[in-house]
Amino acid sequence: MPKDAEIRSGLFAATAAYGLWGFLPLYFQLLGDMPPLVILAHRIVWSVPTALILVLAAGKGAEFSGLLRRPQMLLTLLASSLAIATNWTIYIWAVTNDRILEGSLGYYINPLIAFLFAAMFFGERFRPLQLVAIGVAAMGVVNQTLVVGAFPWVSLSLALSFAIYGAIRKTTAVDSRVGFGAEALLLAPAALLYLGFFLPEGIEAFGSGDPGLIALLVLAGPLTATPLILFAIGARRLRLSTIGILQYIAPSVQFAIGLAMGEAFTMGHAVTFGLIWTGVVLFTLSGRQPRMAAAAD
Repeated sequence: MPKDAEIRSGLFAATAAYGLWGFLPLYFQLLGDMPPLVILAHRIVWSVPTALILVLAAGKGAEFSGLLRRPQMLLTLLASSLAIATNWTIYIWAVTNDRILEGSLGYYINPLIAFLFAAMFFGERFRPLQLVAIGVAAMGVVNQTLVVGAFPWVSLSLALSFAIYGAIRKTTAVDSRVGFGAEALLLAPAALLYLGFFLPEGIEAFGSGDPGLIALLVLAGPLTATPLILFAIGARRLRLSTIGILQYIAPSVQFAIGLAMGEAFTMGHAVTFGLIWTGVVLFTLSGRQPRMAAAAD
């Protein structure tokens, strides 16, 4: 594929992924009082058949079966699967506990974490304005801790876990559908054991057994697989810092949903988001600066 076409397809894939993630809180709200770990287990279990269908439809069956005989690659994908499972768990908990705004804050912070990873592991160079942007965002975290009185562990955990996932997948030379299928398959045994034997007392794997609820739980597979595969396509074809910039789409949608649902938003929260948004704007503007001579190739 020509380089320009590769970049365009990467931009489309990443933009679509973040758009789908932006509206995901509405899906979790439809699941009512279903415990977060039960939702997580269903996401994993139903992702397996979804991923296998996509792998076979793309004619990647041989590549997928071959991957199962590559222990080093499987260990890498196990690491990425644990990172994304951690991210899912925290986010589902946040949404189902009326903390969508905290979740959106985490995904605003994520591009800055992603750039730190890009600088540390992929040789991308710091510019002065980027350092200022990270510093301003850090002030937002301090404000949330001292003024609002709550350390933003949800936000920081989401940002860090997803940045780790993105960094691993960027360096993993495997088809996005095959890689996701392997991740889901690696997580599936634990998810099935949980649903079969370790549910809390009084909790059923399919809730009330209502057909509509069952359909929603099964839908977790496609809703999980589609944006992740699109993201993996984008991550392989774009610079990690570009992926970070595109991620502003998802938290903006989530932020609007959180406000619409009446979550608390005080002046202290406004200062926190204002500082984070300022950091985001500065970081975006830094991409328009010419590189310093010392940073030239």
